[in-house]
Amino acid sequence: MSANHLPDESIRRYYRVDRREIAFLRFIFEAYDGLAVLETLDPKAGVVVFHIAPGSEDDVDLILHNLKKDIMIEPAKNRHQLTTKLHV
Repeated sequence: MSANHLPDESIRRYYRVDRREIAFLRFIFEAYDGLAVLETLDPKAGVVVFHIAPGSEDDVDLILHNLKKDIMIEPAKNRHQLTTKLHV
């Protein structure tokens, strides 16, 4: 699903991840139909945004917490900082 088809009420959370694992993360979240959609903002830098269905934040947090044991996943401080770093 493209970002153009996401509901406006989804919760957006920005992360930096190991860029080699983006496809794997997308696969994991696609398996949880309707939980969250992963959008890649910068594949080279590993910058992604999760569009999370309202009420599903705890489930996404739990999945990401478990994945952090094997994959580098770190929350981005805010979107403005990401965009500034990406365009420098």
